Amino acid sequence: MEKSKLTTREELKTYYKTGKYPTQTQFAELIDSLRHKDDAFSHRDIVNIANRLEALDSRDIQYYIYDVGDQKFPIVISSQDAEDLVIELMDTTNSTGKLKIFGKTPFSIKTKEFPAEGLGTNEYYRFISYIDSVSVNRMFGNNLPTIPEGLELGTYKGVDFFCNIRKIEVDRQINIVNTNIKFVNKTEAAIQYRIEADYWANGYTAKDIITDHYDIGDSLYFYFTADLQKIDRNIECKIYNADIDQFLMTATLLAGQDNKEVGGNGEAKQTRNIRIECDYQQNT
Repeated sequence: MEKSKLTTREELKTYYKTGKYPTQTQFAELIDSLRHKDDAFSHRDIVNIANRLEALDSRDIQYYIYDVGDQKFPIVISSQDAEDLVIELMDTTNSTGKLKIFGKTPFSIKTKEFPAEGLGTNEYYRFISYIDSVSVNRMFGNNLPTIPEGLELGTYKGVDFFCNIRKIEVDRQINIVNTNIKFVNKTEAAIQYRIEADYWANGYTAKDIITDHYDIGDSLYFYFTADLQKIDRNIECKIYNADIDQFLMTATLLAGQDNKEVGGNGEAKQTRNIRIECDYQQNT
């Protein structure tokens, strides 16, 4: 067999039909048609593989993991047309890691339980993920619980996904504080909100939640999203200290627009019970 000519699968099968005895040459053709694990890829092989990967419906995820030793942090990527993919993120040695994932968007991304060993006094791991520019931010290790299995990082629609894990040292022990959030939507619009604090942020939701943010910089900041392209009235989302019914701030969602990441014009500092009320803006 000429080295440049590849015997087809169908022809190879005919050599091994019941009652037939393959010749030495035919057996050699079978061996030559396979790739041995010790075979090196040629430059042409690498270019062909790269071109095929580019032709596939693939997306890149990027991550930067720093100063974590040999710890591995698993995340789960799910899509409708493929089995769940578990990726273990590990130290990237001061560079950005990149991996391709395959399947049809959107992808749902969650954590598996993270390890939390290897920390000194007042050291913590900080985890941040950005999915299509929306962040989830947590600290874990030492006296703080680890990242649990099933923490939802968001829905990846193919724009961008990046996550960062690194070890940080602070000047004191950090503790969790809880704030109860009551969300009241008096409109027919699908409104969602999310909250940020120092070293803590959650994804968008339309549910009541209880935060587990930290006593370091105990201030909460609010962001809203709502597609009002088919609605002709502005919506105001007002935020109150529910304990004393004190107005804290408002965010205005504009009619006729797809509102994204609309921030409230203030902060809720050291507040344990908050009520958010979204209603149509009154004409003045």
